[in-house]
Amino acid sequence: MYRSQISRTACSAGQLLVRSQKAQILRGMATVSPVNNINRNHKIVVVGGGAAGLSVSHQLLRKGQFTANEIAIVDPAKWHNYQPGWTLVGGGLKTKENLREPLESLIDPKLKFYDIGVGSFAPEDNSITLSNGDKINYEQLVVVPGIKVDYGTVKGLPEIIAHPESPVSSIYDYQFCDKVFPQIQKLKSGTAIFTQPAGVIKCAGAPQKIMWLALDHWKKAGLYNGKSSESPIMITFATGLPTMFGVPKYSAKLEEMRIERGVEGLFEHDLVAVDGNKAIFARPGGKEQVTRQFDFLHVAPKNRPHTFVKESVLSNEAGYVDVDEGTTRHRKFHNVWSIGDASSLPTSKTVAAITSEAPVLVSNLMLALDGKDPQALYDGYTSCPLLTEYGKVLLAEFKYGGEPKETFSSWFGIDQAVPRRAFYHLKKDFFPWVYGKYMLKGRWGGPNGWIN
Repeated sequence: MYRSQISRTACSAGQLLVRSQKAQILRGMATVSPVNNINRNHKIVVVGGGAAGLSVSHQLLRKGQFTANEIAIVDPAKWHNYQPGWTLVGGGLKTKENLREPLESLIDPKLKFYDIGVGSFAPEDNSITLSNGDKINYEQLVVVPGIKVDYGTVKGLPEIIAHPESPVSSIYDYQFCDKVFPQIQKLKSGTAIFTQPAGVIKCAGAPQKIMWLALDHWKKAGLYNGKSSESPIMITFATGLPTMFGVPKYSAKLEEMRIERGVEGLFEHDLVAVDGNKAIFARPGGKEQVTRQFDFLHVAPKNRPHTFVKESVLSNEAGYVDVDEGTTRHRKFHNVWSIGDASSLPTSKTVAAITSEAPVLVSNLMLALDGKDPQALYDGYTSCPLLTEYGKVLLAEFKYGGEPKETFSSWFGIDQAVPRRAFYHLKKDFFPWVYGKYMLKGRWGGPNGWIN
């Protein structure tokens, strides 16, 4: 992960991030390709301009073996958001406007940029069709469009969360993440419920990160005392999962923290409806639904693959791009690759995972261009810097099988399940800085440090 000098670097992280991104805009933008009825041929087409797409595209470009426009990026988005920062917005630590940049400004001018969506894939023909019907041909295809939140799976949620005065909010959406902290500040008494759905979501630790920040805020304001039945505010964590976290080591610590801080745990409670100030939860095994009243509700909505991926021949039964968990190559179409949220890689879907996934994909794709078999293997590394209060973070790092793979434990022999202030500055300062200045430019390899 990260070397000892990061604490010094983190101090000026915010200013450096802004300066570096503004400078990049001035240096030049990628040429946006007008879409019309002519065919276009590229060595590599990358579908998606998020963390995975930009990392992979720029790592490939930095190999120095591609001429202008041989690599293309396809994405209709106008903005690129630093999504891990939305938790900080929800905690009143950042503004959402400072965590986004125009996507075009982040793409190297040597890359061809198609600012339009994908209609369909034709891997047998080595082509994709854009949403306007135009066709793009490729030698190698990288499918990394991410996944999307789906408010519609919870009855009544789309309407109530969109109301600016409702006590329902979420850090999982740019539109609503800045609604969270004002609602935290507004609550002076009553029941606060924080939900986590069953199934796959981006950063499975985020639903409780915002809960711990809210608890800390209310505690400092004299509004929460989990050890007293007279506490003005009562907190419930309602999760569709059977435990606090998917990795046993960290789950045990978080469960200990939940009990110690007096937070009610509703396990295997999956939010299915919001009706006024009532949250309705489904239970497994045909058990009767549970209804709880709330005065504050933070929702982590279900996530789902994009339709153009799910309905394609590239997806598995769950709708994710069906790739080998080690090589990141498609199981059927060997010139198709995927990492990140849209992939079937069985690990936690985080930016940290992408820092380890991208170099593996790039290495193996370069071998494929030379007609060679993949050699690099991804071990499932991912990380969740889990905020436990203002000023402290539990830094979960693990790989396939829920096995801890802790950077600072191996270096210094410390237990990363113990929340620490140094880890807090990684989350708040260093990670946003290294993301904008190095990762998106193809120069950050996560646990392996900087990429030359």
